[in-house]
Amino acid sequence: MSSFKDFCSKKTVIGLGLGQFLSLLTTFTGSASSELAKRGINAPTSQSFINYVLLAIVYGSIVLYRKKALKAKWYFYVPLGLVDVEANYLGGTSPLKGDALVIAAATLYAVTNVSVEFLVKNADRVELMAMLGTFGAIVSAIQISIIERNELKSIRWTAGAAIPFAGFSVAMFMFYSLVPVLLQVSGSTMLNLSLLTSDMWSIVIRVIAYNEMVDWIYYLAFAVVVIGLIIYSVGEKEEDQRRADITDEESEHDKHAYKKCPSRN
Repeated sequence: MSSFKDFCSKKTVIGLGLGQFLSLLTTFTGSASSELAKRGINAPTSQSFINYVLLAIVYGSIVLYRKKALKAKWYFYVPLGLVDVEANYLGGTSPLKGDALVIAAATLYAVTNVSVEFLVKNADRVELMAMLGTFGAIVSAIQISIIERNELKSIRWTAGAAIPFAGFSVAMFMFYSLVPVLLQVSGSTMLNLSLLTSDMWSIVIRVIAYNEMVDWIYYLAFAVVVIGLIIYSVGEKEEDQRRADITDEESEHDKHAYKKCPSRN
């Protein structure tokens, strides 16, 4: 049975808190994109490009300072950068393109999340961010020169356009920097479940900022999602403990078996 200590464990608190912060960042990027769309700006690859450049500069500097060999082959990061760029591109244009692109973007995001989780746990988080930023920036630059070049030339860079554009980039940089931390602590399932609350946070912002009234069912739905996250976190903790106990039992069994085995010269 789960005790109150399970709900207040460090892993559970970090997973829930970080997951909701990432959900808020997702809400903010969506609001920034909507604001840009209202001004007639539709350049999703250009919005993500600054984020990749920031990742390459910040984390790439750390990798260079370490002067150590990469833990994963550099060419593993090339398809990851390509998939991630296209996931952001399809996600940005999905309201105009229809359900097919929504499914495609969701599939690419799933591939990215699982790949990032694998690399975080088997390579290095800083290395991952540096290489993803580098190849993401290269792919984005090529795509911008082909698809969004004319769109960028037509933008009037007023404060109303520059502020949401910069805010989107900063929020994306924070999101990308923190996602590997959550994946390392709780896994990709926890990340995807946490992002389900982004719509709820949008409603909360509307209520606070614009004094809009919403039906009570939205708050109930938000509570249900949060309770589900808590249950998942506790269940995952119990599963990890069970695996650890099994590993300890197997080690102890092997130790006894080794002692009983006659020595040989």
